[in-house]
Amino acid sequence: MLVDDQRLVRAGFASILGDEEDIELVAEAGDGSEALELARRHRPDVVLMDIRMPNVDGLEATERIGRDPKLDGVKVVILTTFDEDDYVYRALRAGASGFLVKDTDPDELIHAIRVVAVGEALIAPRVTRRLIAEFAGRVARPEPSSKLNALTERETEVLKLVATGMSNDEIAGSLFLSPATAKTHVSRIMSKLSARDRAQLVVTAYESGLVRPTWTDGS
Repeated sequence: MLVDDQRLVRAGFASILGDEEDIELVAEAGDGSEALELARRHRPDVVLMDIRMPNVDGLEATERIGRDPKLDGVKVVILTTFDEDDYVYRALRAGASGFLVKDTDPDELIHAIRVVAVGEALIAPRVTRRLIAEFAGRVARPEPSSKLNALTERETEVLKLVATGMSNDEIAGSLFLSPATAKTHVSRIMSKLSARDRAQLVVTAYESGLVRPTWTDGS
């Protein structure tokens, strides 16, 4: 589903998506309120969501989708012309599975949809891992959280690597595991922490105090 208040923008994205045999555009919305109504009606796998829109904006719509148990399987990719750190943090904190700027190449857009549809997190190439650390540093230094107690020592190691933006293959290489084993660990962590996807694992890792890239001891 496409959500943007500009019809020409939606038409452009629709044209790109229309060439892909494995992607079906089921609905278009002009603001966040309409997006919620159509999401409940069509249950799309992925929503491409603009941020700045009248009435209900994209961040609020993303939060509402994330809170609706009937939309549990719906993944949101934020599409915007703004790639500042604050937007990245707010989008992922709201429950988005990905973040792309609107001038992303068509091939990257298609890749993003496919990646997010299968449960991976997607951050635009220009929004680097350093940027993930930057948005994490915007929140107050957290106290250690007990919610991570359910994880094994190995799962905690894996979560730390997920929080740096590593893929399953990269995690496997770092910990000398098979890719299948790394994937299993990530799936179990998501289940134990009730996370919708990897993006939510990143947020949890920072907000629980497990990862503190911008803080030093005694600060």
